[in-house]
Amino acid sequence: MRFVKTMDPTDFLEDEQLLQFLHCRKTELSVIEDPRLFLNQLNDYNLLPTDMYEKVIRTKSKAQRQKSVYEMLDWLERKRPQHIKLFWKCVFKEHLLLHYPTLRQLRSSLMDASVHVGSFTFSEELPEKVEQGIKKKTAPEDGEKMGKKKKTTRSVSLDEEKAGPSSLHTPRKRKKVQKPSFGTPLTKGQSRDIWTWELYRTQVPVTCGDKEGMLYRAKLAKGKKCIIVKNEWFTPAGFEEFGGKKSCGNWKGSIRCGDTSLDKLIQEGHLTSPGLTRDRSHSPKIKRTPRSHSKTSITESESEEEERETGESDSEHDRDGGQPQVFKVTCGIISGVLHKYRFASGTCGKSIRTEHSWMTPVEFLSEGSVASDDWRWRQDIQCDGRPLSFLIEEGSLTIHTRCACRLCSSDPEDLKEQSSDDDCFICRGVGDLVLCDTCPRSFHQDCHLPRLDNALVNSECEWVCTVCVYQTSKDWRYPEGKTLQEAHSCPVYTQLLECQYLLMYMYHADEERVFATDSCLKIEGYRRVVRTPMWLDKVKEKLQQEQYQTVQHFMMDLLLIFDNCATFNKDDRRIRDLGFKLRDCFESEFTSVFRVQQ
Repeated sequence: MRFVKTMDPTDFLEDEQLLQFLHCRKTELSVIEDPRLFLNQLNDYNLLPTDMYEKVIRTKSKAQRQKSVYEMLDWLERKRPQHIKLFWKCVFKEHLLLHYPTLRQLRSSLMDASVHVGSFTFSEELPEKVEQGIKKKTAPEDGEKMGKKKKTTRSVSLDEEKAGPSSLHTPRKRKKVQKPSFGTPLTKGQSRDIWTWELYRTQVPVTCGDKEGMLYRAKLAKGKKCIIVKNEWFTPAGFEEFGGKKSCGNWKGSIRCGDTSLDKLIQEGHLTSPGLTRDRSHSPKIKRTPRSHSKTSITESESEEEERETGESDSEHDRDGGQPQVFKVTCGIISGVLHKYRFASGTCGKSIRTEHSWMTPVEFLSEGSVASDDWRWRQDIQCDGRPLSFLIEEGSLTIHTRCACRLCSSDPEDLKEQSSDDDCFICRGVGDLVLCDTCPRSFHQDCHLPRLDNALVNSECEWVCTVCVYQTSKDWRYPEGKTLQEAHSCPVYTQLLECQYLLMYMYHADEERVFATDSCLKIEGYRRVVRTPMWLDKVKEKLQQEQYQTVQHFMMDLLLIFDNCATFNKDDRRIRDLGFKLRDCFESEFTSVFRVQQ
């Protein structure tokens, strides 16, 4: 399970790895906006020469300041390699992470490189103060020729002081004056496709006019505010306006990553914009959701980690351009959730998800009010006490007209895809999803219990998920109730369906993925407080390996997850309360599944 406390990635890598990381990231560090706080932190820890530090602080030219910061980092890499751990510990201080989005992104990259837990214990012993960083040579090795070269370099620096910052749209000119650009410097013959670099796996640098920001891939695919500039989030259209390009009216063309427009990156599959743009699947049961097609696609867990670091999260109140993306709707006796990205018209686009199916507005109307005519869906479907027509009139929903998109298609394959969820019922991730033939739920092969093998997925036979199997068979499997003791004493092999269903239910209820993985083990001090760690993935593994003898053993491991949460998070009310809530959900569902008599 995951808790709010974070681990230090520097404890998991050797000095050589940390030095290599600095070597590749010097340029990114040198171009951060207003580096004074960053430099003050390093100076406080005696990591910078006094003369270099004071020179950078006095510099007014943005270009010269970036160059000086780069030189300073280069000096630190070459002259102070023994203090590399101290350097990264300073850089990843909480107040700096809050101030600089680039540092949060670098920390995330460094976390990805931490493949195992080391035993290194760090002691912050400060180095001695250095008063003079790089001493000038009195006798140049190449005689007068060296002297002329120095004079020329000094002249260029003075020109830079006068010139000020240059446009982000002139990378060749930047290179000429040695101004750092986004990412790692390119060598001759190296690809300029920076959006394919591992560094930009979750986000890429973008520009519009004279403004620059960082675009988060997953948020763009969800149709959310996805571009951050100095802790402020923008939609693509909002960023276009912020960059002074509102008159263009085409953010895909005016926003660029390096020399390439977002439109081209989306067309080539490097980025995914909102919508149901899916490829056909060869397997009859596989549904491929949009983000799985990007060459640099990310998993849902990566997306969640990114959102935790940036302070952004999914909810029904998340807004794009000031508009919600989902709406709670009612019609007569039924209720559902309308998803904006699926909406097309009254008869096209299965956009309303009820408990049991996806429906078009007209189908939802027919289900909830048999007396209404089909054309009344705009008035009879209500959202917060207002008719759906109000959302259309204010522009929150747009009706498609003469459209050739998948939502408006009458193709049976397109209609079948619209009848199924676009994310996994268990982990809420995207990618290749297996569709249940009797309900809207979709699953990754590894997420479903039991795991779905390729032979089953590729067959033409009808497949029913475990949730449906349990729900359709529960009445005849338990015609009479049990006492709690009788339920506990049941062998697991006779109640495997119930145990699989309960575990899947808990995965789904854990919306924030707090209790799914073993990330808690990486938190400092966790092992001292919690003697027997437990998480959902471990329970799943033990269940699949038939390590549980009775239902009680299975139940006790699940309850142990929430006991550990309460023990370790005494001072963290949000996580502790979340554990209590999930425990109540489990105990209630356990009582229902086994029909435990009160």
